[in-house]
Amino acid sequence: MEVQNILHMIGGEGDTSYANNSTIQRTAINKVRPIVEEAILDLYCISFPKKLIMADLGCSSGPNAPLVLSNIIDAISMKCRELNHPLPEFQMFLNDLPGNDFNTIFRSLPGFYEKLKEEKGVDFGLCFVAGVAGSFYGRLFPTRSLHFVHSSYSLHWLSQVPQRLQITLNGGSIYLAKTSPLSVFKAYLAQFQNDFSLFLKLRSEEIVGGGRMVLTLIGKISSDPSNIECCWEPLAQALNDMVIQGVIEQERVDSFNLPYYAPSIHELKDIIETDGSFSLDRLEIIEPGYFKSAQEAAKIVRAITESMLAGHFGEAILDDLFQRYEVVVAEYLSNEKANPIRLVLSMTRKG
Repeated sequence: MEVQNILHMIGGEGDTSYANNSTIQRTAINKVRPIVEEAILDLYCISFPKKLIMADLGCSSGPNAPLVLSNIIDAISMKCRELNHPLPEFQMFLNDLPGNDFNTIFRSLPGFYEKLKEEKGVDFGLCFVAGVAGSFYGRLFPTRSLHFVHSSYSLHWLSQVPQRLQITLNGGSIYLAKTSPLSVFKAYLAQFQNDFSLFLKLRSEEIVGGGRMVLTLIGKISSDPSNIECCWEPLAQALNDMVIQGVIEQERVDSFNLPYYAPSIHELKDIIETDGSFSLDRLEIIEPGYFKSAQEAAKIVRAITESMLAGHFGEAILDDLFQRYEVVVAEYLSNEKANPIRLVLSMTRKG
């Protein structure tokens, strides 16, 4: 699976779009808002820069894309009024992979700017938004050009499916499961360690000394391989049901693995310490996002995974698959309430 070319959330504003099925992600952004505001105000009040250059990595599309910028402008505006200080200019780069629906974001910007003028009194000329297509596992910005980096619900996606899985069958699972051999756990962990280490290295080159970064991602508390707090078992079960009924072949399921990893707190701390470019100011657990119903779960998971599933199995199976998934996940949620935790990291660029 060529993740950079395939992975994207469902675009547009239709019933199955990410724009209409991302309430859990929006809730996370709102819960993390105080941490973002603390970081951006600490940064701003040290030197009062005339312009704040920021990036939101893995922005996707829909109403969540400009939300962080709106929150930041609100916080800085209040502080400037309090201090009787002129507002800085704001530059926000919205980044995601090339397949992202940037057009929906761009179409929403005139309304976003108008809302800023009406609600916050911010002149149009003080705020600039641009899209940047590319993987955050590569360089995206010039050296020492960013003051602040934000990312929410993105860094649990890997740059690729662990290569070792190409020769290690995962027994009909599409991610880590309690039945997965230890070699699969090690392969996923190794891939995340490589990816997150690279992410930190690249951002350390792009962020100014004293710059800040706030990251939210799905994670787990324990590093114990048998403790699967975030899993994709209902989707795997729906796929395996289709195998049993002859709709798809077993080898197609066996060869499909998600480019995803939910790290533990200990794993994240180890990587940050080894990299050494950032000081970890806060690492917090926020309340899991709960699906309100099986139907909502099916829509949200489809909005996230459809591009990968269609690329591997073809589009023809999708409606059938998610009808089955809705049935499976209903029982899963009622019996286990298995919702992943969300980890929030607030960091400062050293130097």
